[in-house]
Amino acid sequence: MAKFGKTSTSRLRQCHNDLQILFNEVVRHFDCSVICGHRSQPEQDEAFEKGFSKVKFPNSKHNQFPSLAVDVVPYPIDWNDTKRMIHFAGLVKGLSIKLIEEGKINHHIRWGGDWDSDTELKDNKFQDYPHFELLTKTK
Repeated sequence: MAKFGKTSTSRLRQCHNDLQILFNEVVRHFDCSVICGHRSQPEQDEAFEKGFSKVKFPNSKHNQFPSLAVDVVPYPIDWNDTKRMIHFAGLVKGLSIKLIEEGKINHHIRWGGDWDSDTELKDNKFQDYPHFELLTKTK
């Protein structure tokens, strides 16, 4: 069973409790790394300038504290293996539904590979496979 290292643990601690519960469960089933939790203004400005984000500070869910968004990727990291990232996202979404049903988390999850949550991946204008965020509507 995998577990988070110090860096991933530190980044995940910057996130909303529901994201912490979810990804601590996810890592038990699929080895992964937390790339980003909370983003400060300089970090968000850099993410926007480099094209990793479509919104400026303070409009990202990463900019709130605790963060309402987290970027997590399968480990070992292979940015070109999008099929593995999609497979990983399916596990994350499935476990989030299970945890909601068990009353362990309250928020549904949106994935950056399916922004409108219609299960159609080809209609996205911006692919952000590592990105998972809490929806404001709770269960």
